[in-house]
Amino acid sequence: MSSSRIPLDSTPLSRRVMHPGHSVGSENLVLICNSPLFQGLTECECEEVAYYAGKRIFGRNEVLFGQGEPIREFILLKCGCVKHTQVDSKGNEVLLRFCTAGDFASVFSGSASYTHTCSAKATRPSLALVWDLERIQRFLGQCPHMGRNISRVLATQLQEMEDRFRELATETMSRRLALVLSRLAAQIGKATSEGIQISITREELAQMMGSTVFTVSRQLSEWSAQGSLLSRRKAVIMPYAGQIGLEYSPLASRHCSNIRPN
Repeated sequence: MSSSRIPLDSTPLSRRVMHPGHSVGSENLVLICNSPLFQGLTECECEEVAYYAGKRIFGRNEVLFGQGEPIREFILLKCGCVKHTQVDSKGNEVLLRFCTAGDFASVFSGSASYTHTCSAKATRPSLALVWDLERIQRFLGQCPHMGRNISRVLATQLQEMEDRFRELATETMSRRLALVLSRLAAQIGKATSEGIQISITREELAQMMGSTVFTVSRQLSEWSAQGSLLSRRKAVIMPYAGQIGLEYSPLASRHCSNIRPN
């Protein structure tokens, strides 16, 4: 990509987005350089991407986009957390995944005709960098690495969904719940004096593992009575690796070994 600026489009971005073209902050540049979507880009190209990034603040429970809506922008989380859900024709909702700082809350294959296959909502106040679709398409044309990176990101998400489907077909309910908790501890876990706190409802856990709220609540109560974890109304606290007696302890040791209280 040339070091000269790409002319800005006359079409304004969403009114909720600060206009791009402001000075490039070092934090934004570091975030972009470390993002899987921009791996392989030169420093000059990353600066170009950062230059055209808008900034958006999402309040807790604010919807970023809805299922079936046209894809209009790329959203890279700088801080906060976003959950992706999908609803079937009968209105049943399924929790697909969580995104945290450094993750893209919206990814597409490059076609302007694509629509969102799920909805995204902030679970807590979040700050994101955003690029309008036309700008991203220009970057894709000028930086072939980005197209390959998008394919890798989508392949990773597909692999995760395949793993969860295999677990649904082969694992027991308690094992599936243990695996889900282990992944969530690594993804959205917050270090506390009691252990790794996962802010999630029983309904959301049931959606992620293909079970019922009653079954999930019963299993968590059993583990809590055994002292294996702490069960809260809208959270689960997992003791740190080496202190837990659940069957997910090897996974917690591998995925969560770097999570410690401040």
